[in-house]
Amino acid sequence: MTTASTASTRVTTAQPLDLTEELLLVLLSEESGYFHQVPGWHLNCAMAGAALAELSLQARIDTDMDSLILLDKTPTGKPILDLALQQIASEPEQRSAQYWVERLAPRAEMMLDLALEQLVRLGILEHHDGEFWSLTAAARHSDFFAGDDDDTAVQFIKTRIGRSILLGEIPSPRDVIIIGLAHTCDVLRFIFELDDEAEERVQLICQMDLIGRAIADAVAHNLVASLLRSSALTKSVPKLPLNKLLLNRHFLRGNIPAVYAQLTEEFGSVFRLSPLFSGQEITFLSGPRVNRWVHRHGRMHLRSSDYLRGLETAYHASGLLPALDGADHFRMRKSLRAGYGRARFEQQLETVYQHARAYISKWNVGDTFGAVSMCRGFAGAQVTPFLASIEADDVIDDLIAYKSRVLMTQVVNVLPNFMLNTPRMKRKKKVVDVLYERVLESHTAAQRAGCPRDLADDVLSLHTSDPIFVPESNLSFTFSAPVLAGMYAGDELSFILHAMVSQPHLYEQIRAEADALFSNGDPSPDDLSSSAIDVTRRFIMECLRLWPTVPMSIRTVMNACVVEDYELPVGSKVFIATTAPHYMSEVFPDPFTFDIDRYLPSRGEHRTPGYAPFGLGTHSCLGSHMVELQMLMSVLMLAHYFTFEVSPSNYKLKISPFPSMSPNKRFKLKVVEQRYPLTS
Repeated sequence: MTTASTASTRVTTAQPLDLTEELLLVLLSEESGYFHQVPGWHLNCAMAGAALAELSLQARIDTDMDSLILLDKTPTGKPILDLALQQIASEPEQRSAQYWVERLAPRAEMMLDLALEQLVRLGILEHHDGEFWSLTAAARHSDFFAGDDDDTAVQFIKTRIGRSILLGEIPSPRDVIIIGLAHTCDVLRFIFELDDEAEERVQLICQMDLIGRAIADAVAHNLVASLLRSSALTKSVPKLPLNKLLLNRHFLRGNIPAVYAQLTEEFGSVFRLSPLFSGQEITFLSGPRVNRWVHRHGRMHLRSSDYLRGLETAYHASGLLPALDGADHFRMRKSLRAGYGRARFEQQLETVYQHARAYISKWNVGDTFGAVSMCRGFAGAQVTPFLASIEADDVIDDLIAYKSRVLMTQVVNVLPNFMLNTPRMKRKKKVVDVLYERVLESHTAAQRAGCPRDLADDVLSLHTSDPIFVPESNLSFTFSAPVLAGMYAGDELSFILHAMVSQPHLYEQIRAEADALFSNGDPSPDDLSSSAIDVTRRFIMECLRLWPTVPMSIRTVMNACVVEDYELPVGSKVFIATTAPHYMSEVFPDPFTFDIDRYLPSRGEHRTPGYAPFGLGTHSCLGSHMVELQMLMSVLMLAHYFTFEVSPSNYKLKISPFPSMSPNKRFKLKVVEQRYPLTS
């Protein structure tokens, strides 16, 4: 999908919406944050038909029973329409409307992206991380759509076409087309309660427009999709012997993305393995085309709740954010978006600096630390007070140990279940309740008076307003999430520090940027301009490519689908190696070379779904923008105040792959110099 930013605060348009844009507003489901589920070929034909119909209304083409006729090849100025117009103008023979619907249908995804970008630019739609969409607040209350009383996209459609369908009024040519498109996509039943008379009226209206009839014919007589599906059913997913995984040289080094990149290049994008501690066979999906499919279509076919059921049981919870799908997932993300957002982090950046400085003030020249533990503590010292307004240094190790064991026994299944119930793990589990009580005690009305709002406030408000959606049983895990967020950020920071210390020429460039930014005190968000952090930003991006802490995701197939010409039946357990393309030369040339110039505008190798350090689709990391700023700030602070060296000096990076990727415990950092006093 398009990556357009949040919409403006008011609806601004210099021209009316075209039919492709109106169609998307018809299809939008504001409850789920996406569009009503429409079979792919139906949607493709409808988008192509909308473009053709708009060209007809703008007198660029005309149609009769047999032919589509070019009248005027002058561009309209709208990319979607001109894309179709150019193809029609370049065709030497005169073709039927159905021919052009089918010819343009494969370009429907591009049309969809362009239409969404335009609706965002106009301030009508807002794009949320995770590929969710909603009508903007400005659009809800704008008279741009229809009457003053209309405040949703659905009501806009009712105003436009409801009288024709329900009251029998004569529709305008534009309304005839919209009704036909909506009928092709089978969404009218979501908008209206249609009785038999209304159904007959819809059928009659759909016969009034030749292009609408051509779309219906293209859908009804489409042979291509059925042929593709038949060929897919004849291909069996290759099954790999387990030693192909266990003896892989990258697996032995803990580099999970590189493992699946190599297996994909050798065996293809879809293959099966039988895991050690799970009886169910697992299908692995990997590669840039798979990433694109997951990003665009995964929400319709895959669910996350099954594989996280064990995690929810371990925390006595149900309906946690990572385990939700569909409308509930969208609602939860919207509710927690501000709490995990970069904007709130920027507002409290001064306080974050104070917590970070307090943590590193304990370090002395000559100290040697386990790098992972040090970085987790440093990240947690910033993130936990910001998200939950508490200190958790005394419990963070036990929280991480318990969460890690839950993941390894209940999610990735690399340890047997009984390992979760050892006496040691039972003791560590108790700190979950300790943290829960600590958050509650610090979030009474008196304690929070005058304090900036945090994520815990958002969660408690949601629980109070809807205790069924966010029950009390979910709060223990939800409150521990901010602490555990420091684990993932710290693990990535430890990779970054190893790469920085190991490459002196880049270390010096990062240090130069850091010294310039801290020369007049702690830098503000405005100080962190693209030019001021250019090397540091690209350096971090390359570390995220080479060492993503969460390299894959697990899903269950809920609706049968075809991926890369292989059918995935309902109930299949799927591991999606989202970061495998990070090590594939077709996406990142010479992928094992550390090269921060990949992210220069002239190369832009990351501008595809092949770059996915924070996941893809609806379950992408909700706090990714906050984490990017937090990691940037951490690297700059450490480069400015200290000089580190790797200990032991001959250490070669080795990776602990489970439950998330991190350098192994042998990696230590020694403080060899404090360059500046720790004052703001």
